[in-house]
Amino acid sequence: MSASGFAINLVRDHAQVVPISVFVAVLCLCLIIGHLVEENRWLNESTTAIIIGCITGTIIFLLSKGKSSHILRFNEELFFIYLLPPIIFNAGFQVKKKRFFQNFLTIMLFGVIGVFISTSIITAGSWWLFPRFGFTGLSAQDYLAIGTIFSSTDTVCTLQVLHQDETPLLYSLVFGEGVVNDATSVVLFNAVQKLDESKLNGWAALRVLLDFLYLFSTSTALGVVAGLLTAYTLKTLYIGRHSTVREIALMVLMAYLSYMLAELFHLSGILTVFFCGILMSHYAWHDVTQSSRITTRHIFATMSFTAETFIFLYVGIDALDIEKWKLSKLSFRTSVGIYSTVVLLILLGRAAFVFPLTAFSNYVHRRADRLSSVSFKHQV
Repeated sequence: MSASGFAINLVRDHAQVVPISVFVAVLCLCLIIGHLVEENRWLNESTTAIIIGCITGTIIFLLSKGKSSHILRFNEELFFIYLLPPIIFNAGFQVKKKRFFQNFLTIMLFGVIGVFISTSIITAGSWWLFPRFGFTGLSAQDYLAIGTIFSSTDTVCTLQVLHQDETPLLYSLVFGEGVVNDATSVVLFNAVQKLDESKLNGWAALRVLLDFLYLFSTSTALGVVAGLLTAYTLKTLYIGRHSTVREIALMVLMAYLSYMLAELFHLSGILTVFFCGILMSHYAWHDVTQSSRITTRHIFATMSFTAETFIFLYVGIDALDIEKWKLSKLSFRTSVGIYSTVVLLILLGRAAFVFPLTAFSNYVHRRADRLSSVSFKHQV
């Protein structure tokens, strides 16, 4: 390489290192402030990270004279390939399995039937209300896509807002719904993308149901196989007798491999890595050395916590992205009307399935212990 080429690469690398260093420094600040507000009733670490992100974005926006609010930018691949897997895996690894499977019926009701109810309400509501704000030009397929997208829930936010030890039932229900909901939303959205409006019939609805069953069963099976294979390998080879590092690395890499294979075969990576985490915590965790058992819990929790904080910090910074705000050609009044309508429809959609499906679930569990009964406060 010539001297000039080396100098160019050095300058380019330096230009990338500076914003990354600043972002990591702000990330450290989030951790420290999150610790200081730990006892605060109204603030948690996710809210703190978003607020710090907004403040950081505002400072950068002012320093750049309105040109940008970003320290750095990353594409969606960073989120889906590197940040999401450790969060969902750790949730499966740490979840209280007995509580989760006790409420599996309710979780499936919310994650499958609830999505269809919510999608129907958001689709019908947007089709009726959007034109009243002067927002026209959308096809039936577009409205269905809007309904599907806004019916999906965010498992990452659930982990930050709810605490498994404080509200175990609510945590298992909402997080479990989010995991199953992912598979349902993927199937429904793909069905909408392929939809031929001239051929809407019972067979199209049946095909959506069959696609869901295929996606759910294969994604779950892949996660179960990965978890059991890891446990069998650790137990048979007893890797820990030579190196605890190897057995921990094997657990991490097998979990990540299961997620990537699910994405490769167009399955639900979230569902796969979640059940992989459950199986590993139930079987593989007992086949490693005592020191590895302690280490794995801390490593997985640390990876998940760091990824969550990173995401919420970036969300705060991204809120002030001037380029995204310029993309909209709608007036301020129309934009506010559309946003308010979508939020209202999301709340109506959730209420329309949470209350009746919970009533049905409580009726089914009426003879079981009261721990499986969902109170009205938890429903709200």
